[in-house]
Amino acid sequence: MNSTQGTRRPSWGKRAALGLLVTLGLLGAAGAGGYAWLRATSEPRTAGTLQAPGLGGPVQITRDAWGVPHIRAQRDEDAVFALGFVHWQDRAWQMDFQRRVAQGRLAEVLGEAALPQDKFLRTWGFQRAALSALPALEDRSRRLIRAYTAGVNAAQAQGKVAPEFRILGYTPEPWQDVDSLSWSKLMAFDLGGNYDEEVLNARVAQRLGEGGLDQVTAPYPAGAPTILSEDELPARTGRTAAAPTAPVLPESTLAELRAHLAAARALGLQAVPGKGSNNWVVSGRRTVSGKPLLADDPHLALTAPMLWYLADIQGGALKSIGASIPGLPAIVIGRNDRVAWGVTNVNPDVQDLYLEPEGAPLRSRTETIQVKGQPAVTLTVRESAHGPVISGAGAEDLGPRVALKWTALQPRDTTMDAFVGLNYAQNWSDFTRALSRYVAPSQSFVYADVDGNTGYYAPGRVPIRAGWDGSLPVPGDGTREWQGFIPFAQLPHVYNPADGLVVTANNQVVPQTYPFNLGNPRNWAEPYRAERITQLLSAKPRLSVADFQAAQLDTQSLVWRDFRTLLLATAPGSDDARRALADLRAWDGQMTVDSRPALLFEAWLMGLQEMARDELGNDTVMNSLSVLRQLQGGGELCAVQGRGDCAALLTRSLDAALADLRTRLGDDMIRWTYGRLHQVASNHRAFGKVGALAWLFNHAAPTPGGTNTVNVARPEHGTFRQTHGASYRQIVDLSEPDRSLYIGSLGQAGSPLAPHAADQMNRWIAGEYLPMSTRPADWGKTRLLTLKP
Repeated sequence: MNSTQGTRRPSWGKRAALGLLVTLGLLGAAGAGGYAWLRATSEPRTAGTLQAPGLGGPVQITRDAWGVPHIRAQRDEDAVFALGFVHWQDRAWQMDFQRRVAQGRLAEVLGEAALPQDKFLRTWGFQRAALSALPALEDRSRRLIRAYTAGVNAAQAQGKVAPEFRILGYTPEPWQDVDSLSWSKLMAFDLGGNYDEEVLNARVAQRLGEGGLDQVTAPYPAGAPTILSEDELPARTGRTAAAPTAPVLPESTLAELRAHLAAARALGLQAVPGKGSNNWVVSGRRTVSGKPLLADDPHLALTAPMLWYLADIQGGALKSIGASIPGLPAIVIGRNDRVAWGVTNVNPDVQDLYLEPEGAPLRSRTETIQVKGQPAVTLTVRESAHGPVISGAGAEDLGPRVALKWTALQPRDTTMDAFVGLNYAQNWSDFTRALSRYVAPSQSFVYADVDGNTGYYAPGRVPIRAGWDGSLPVPGDGTREWQGFIPFAQLPHVYNPADGLVVTANNQVVPQTYPFNLGNPRNWAEPYRAERITQLLSAKPRLSVADFQAAQLDTQSLVWRDFRTLLLATAPGSDDARRALADLRAWDGQMTVDSRPALLFEAWLMGLQEMARDELGNDTVMNSLSVLRQLQGGGELCAVQGRGDCAALLTRSLDAALADLRTRLGDDMIRWTYGRLHQVASNHRAFGKVGALAWLFNHAAPTPGGTNTVNVARPEHGTFRQTHGASYRQIVDLSEPDRSLYIGSLGQAGSPLAPHAADQMNRWIAGEYLPMSTRPADWGKTRLLTLKP
C-alpha cells in the first residue's frame, strides 16, 4: 500500500517501524528478560487447565508436535467453542485483519495509506452482504457460530496480545457472529468472478475490436480435457454460443474501474495467469488398497501467517479433521470418519457490469471511514437495481455509471450451511444436501467415502443468461437481465463415474453439449495441469498414496513442451542467446531450483507475455496459451507499434530476458539458477513491505515449480517471486483414513516469535507431509490444555 500524496506526515508503515525499533532497542537494553517478556505476553497458554465461560462441559485440546490442536469434547458446541478458542490463541491478528478487510476498516489502524482499500471495500459492500446472510442460516449453523464466537472471546479474555497489536497500538474488539461470515465474502471475490476480465475485455474490444478478445485471452482449446466427459452429462442438445457485444466506455470510466482492481491487488485479491487449484479422486478399482484415494491442493496467495489452520475436531456427532480458516467455525477441506472432500475453484461467470442509462434510479448511502491520525473521510456510495456503482463517486460526470451485479452480494447467502453440513455428511446424499445450500464462490467438490463411492459436484448460484455470454459490460436498460439460476439438480455432477477418475484443475468443466452456459470460452484456466495430472494418474493400473504425492509435487512443464519447437527456432541475436538456446535444447522441462534452463524459459516467457501492451496501452500480462497462439499463427500482437513479426519478437525478447537476468544475477551465466530468483514469498499482509518489519514477519526460500506445472509456482511478473501456490495439500486414504496426509505452507502460529510460526515450510517445499491422523500415537510430542466451564 502506498501513501497518498499531499501530506508530509510519515506513513503508517514508517510509524510502525519506528515504534518497533524503539521497542527492540528497549528489549536489547533489557537483554534476554525483555525478549522473554514479549514472548510470554504474546504466546498462548497450551498446557494446564483454564476456566472458559460459555462451555457446557470440559474440553481437551492436545497440540501435537507441529502445533495442530486435536479437540475432544462431548458436545459439538463445545468442540466448536474450542476451535474458536485456539483460532484466536494462534491467529488473533489474522482474524482481526480479515474482518477489518471485510468491513473496510483498515485505515483506522493503518492510516490514510489504506484509504483506497477501504473505499473499494465499502463501495462493494462486503460487510453488508455478510450481515444479510446471518439470519438466513439454519439453526444448527447459527448455534455453532454462537459457540465459536464465545470461544474466540474467551481466548481474547486471557489477555495475550499478538505483536501486531502492540506495534500498531490498538486493542481488538470482541468477536461477533457476523465476523464468521465476513471473510467468506472476500474469498468469494478472490475466487468467484470475472469483473476484472470484463474491464480488460472492454479495453481490448475498444482497441482491437471484438476479434481481439480471442487474441489477448485465447479460448479454451477444442479437445482439451474437461472435468466431466460427454458420457457423464444428460443426453441433451448443446447450447448456442452467444456473441459478446462491445460496449462503449470512456477512458475515464475505465480508469475508475482499474482503481478498484488496484485496491484489490493491494489486498492480495487478484487474478493471475496460472493461479489455480488441483483436486482429484480415484475409485478403489484404480488403487492398491481397493478403496478410493482423494487429493486436494488449493492454490491461493501465500501469506504470513498462512491462510489455513490445521485442526482435528471431535464432539458428539462432529468428527472432522483437515484445514480450517481462522474465523470460520468448521473444517473447510478435509474428512470426517466416513467422508472426504476437496475443493478447487470452478470460476463460473457470476459477475456482470451494467452500464446504467441516464435517469436510472439510484439509491445512496454515506460511509464514514475513520483514519488513524487524520480526520474521518466521508464516502458516498450509490447503488442501482443491479448493485453498487463501482466506477467511482461522481461516475455520472465521467460517463456511464457502471454497476456490479454479483451472486455473493445478494441477500440470504447460505454458503456457511454448506460447509457446516459437509462436516456432518455420512454419505453422498448428506453431501449433496449440504451442497444444495451453497451460493458462492462456486467450487469443484470431489468426494469419496469409506464404502468406496466417489463423486463430483459444482454447486453455487450460476446465472442463466439468454443471448449474451457475460464477457463484456452490458446495458442496464433491462435487455440483459439474468433469467434465474441453474437449478441445483442440473449443475455439473457425477456419482461413481464409469472410469473411476475425476480430475479438476480449474479447467473447463463440461463439454459444449451441457445445456447451460457456465462462462465464456476464455473463462477457464489453461488445460496443462489437468492434462498432466491425468497423464500421471493413468500411467499405472493401481495407484498408491506415494503416487498421489508424486503427482502433487510434479514440476514437468507441458508449457515448455508446447513452446519448445517455436523457441528453439529463434535466430540468436548474441553469443549469450546462442548459449541460452543450447541450454534450452538440452533441457528436460523440469522446473527445479538448480535448473538454469528453467530460469531462462520463465524469463523469456515473462517478456513474451507483455506483447499486447503497446496495443492496449496498459500493463496486460497474457497467459501462456494466448502467447503460444500468437507465435503459432504469426499474430498481429507480435508487432511492436505496427512493425516487425513473431520471429523478430522472439529474437528481441530473448535478448531482453538475458539482459534482465544479467542485471539481477551478474554476468556469469553458470550461476544463473532458477532458485536464486524463484523464491516463495510468504509475506505479512500489513508489514510485508515495511523494511524495518518485513525481516521479522516475512518468510522466503527457493521453491520448485513454475507456470502451469501441477505444483503451481508461477513466478510473479517482474520479480520472479512465488506469491501464489499450493497453500495446503492433503491426500486422504479411504482404506484407512488415519493414514491420510496433510501439510500447510508455513505453520500454525501467527506470531513470528512462536516455535510453530514456520515449521511446516521446509517440509512443504521438500514435498513432505504431516500425519492427518486422529490417533494420539501419530502426534509426536504433545501438550494438553483442558478447558472447563
